[in-house]
Amino acid sequence: MTTTIPRSASMKPSRTADHASVAEVLVDEDAAAEDLTPEQLAAEWEAEGPPPGGRAAALGSTLVVTVLAAAAALLSLGMGLGTPQQPGPGLWPFLVSVAAVVIGLAHLVTGRRGGEGEKFTRESLLAVHGLVTLVGLVLLMPVIGFEIPALLLSFVWMKFLGGETWRAATLYSVLVVVAFYLIFISALGTSIPHLF
Repeated sequence: MTTTIPRSASMKPSRTADHASVAEVLVDEDAAAEDLTPEQLAAEWEAEGPPPGGRAAALGSTLVVTVLAAAAALLSLGMGLGTPQQPGPGLWPFLVSVAAVVIGLAHLVTGRRGGEGEKFTRESLLAVHGLVTLVGLVLLMPVIGFEIPALLLSFVWMKFLGGETWRAATLYSVLVVVAFYLIFISALGTSIPHLF
């Protein structure tokens, strides 16, 4: 007598099945995902994702982003825009901030047709942690240069926000800092604060 296991149950690793390796489980999940139509796969992703956040959450998040972008545009004006031939330090932050304001305003008007977005969950705090560590990088760069803060930022983002292994996060962080140094300090000769 043959017993069939439902697809949803076969995709999850069993705690009692110690003989199944992680690689076998991943192969089984990939094979099961290949058998699904795009519509079924989209429905499965939607079922696994966070619940809808509602229109109030979508409106609130859009307002926060728009207000922050407007504040950033005002701050960048104080830094000086310069001219297209000789741009000031505030030109690119100003252009990016204005683009974010325009997108935010457009979303306020047309966003109602785009669904309700996702509900804020614990994973939503990852963006806050990313912002806090980025502010730390900006504050530390003028004091000790960009190398150490950039190395720490890359490591934190890859290991704790991205879920990389310790070895991968360490290796990638070092490669990122070396690449930035070679591009922006050695090749372009920019005035980014640096130790070496």
